[in-house]
Amino acid sequence: MSAVREQLPEGRYGRSADERADRKLRVAGAVLGVLFLGMIGWFGWHHVVGSSISAEVIKFDVVSDTEVQVHLEVRKDADVTGVCTLRSRSEDGAEVGRKDVRIDEAADRIDRVWTIRTTARATNAELVGCTAR
Repeated sequence: MSAVREQLPEGRYGRSADERADRKLRVAGAVLGVLFLGMIGWFGWHHVVGSSISAEVIKFDVVSDTEVQVHLEVRKDADVTGVCTLRSRSEDGAEVGRKDVRIDEAADRIDRVWTIRTTARATNAELVGCTAR
């Protein structure tokens, strides 16, 4: 009596259905992975480049125990408005003054001096950040 073989000889007739399915899953996974990385890259680029307002403290002057003047240069698109937050600190690092300044002039470069009122003598002034509105 001879034995009946139910499977095809290995390697003779190409890939099995399982191997083809595994390959399709790997290709689909690679495509989805590339799309995901592209999406993350686009969001990152948009976040960095999409900032439409930036500023820099040119200098500051401690005028008195209750006042600091901050010379700020703002760069933005002419049609953009926003808010920049300034703060000053005392010698021990405590925050003694904070001011939100509106940037609503229709210019692409603004060079102005703002005054921060303080609760004690400040030793510095800094830009916390700017946001477009």
